Amino acid sequence: MSTESDRPFPKPALSSTVPGPQELKGTIESGRTGGREVHAANRPALAGERMRPVSPNIQIYRPQLTSVLSIANRVTGVILGIGAVGLVAWLMAGASGPQAYAVAQSAIVSWTGQIVLFGFTFAFFLHLCGGIRHLVWDTVHGFELRQIYLWGWVVVAASVALTLAAWGLSLVMGG
Repeated sequence: MSTESDRPFPKPALSSTVPGPQELKGTIESGRTGGREVHAANRPALAGERMRPVSPNIQIYRPQLTSVLSIANRVTGVILGIGAVGLVAWLMAGASGPQAYAVAQSAIVSWTGQIVLFGFTFAFFLHLCGGIRHLVWDTVHGFELRQIYLWGWVVVAASVALTLAAWGLSLVMGG
């Protein structure tokens, strides 16, 4: 166990609300291994000390447009990966012969298949528009708070508009 004279720097003064080594029993002491570290969130509060969360509590944290779009971008990336597997399965069915293709096509033209395709289309356009937004950010533009929210809503609106336009065009072309 080290002493005051062994330390290269003087020990900082501790306020009454910050626990000292005596209060943190079981923490790692200098020069000793095999101990367990006790994080402030995993111990009872000391007198006069406020317990603070280690990270934002999702139950009381109000989601913002930027955080929702960030999560949505990751989710749509996963959805597009699943859709790519479905596209490969459809192509393999087409290459396997008329019977396999008919089975795959019947799944796609069903109501469930159409809803899934609509979801994949929206995921594609949301991911695409979000990616374009990030490319603009890579040029160090659009970081003012007002622009961040404006372009966030533009991403959402453009994704909806492009999805509806793609499906409208599909219906007009006879799909």
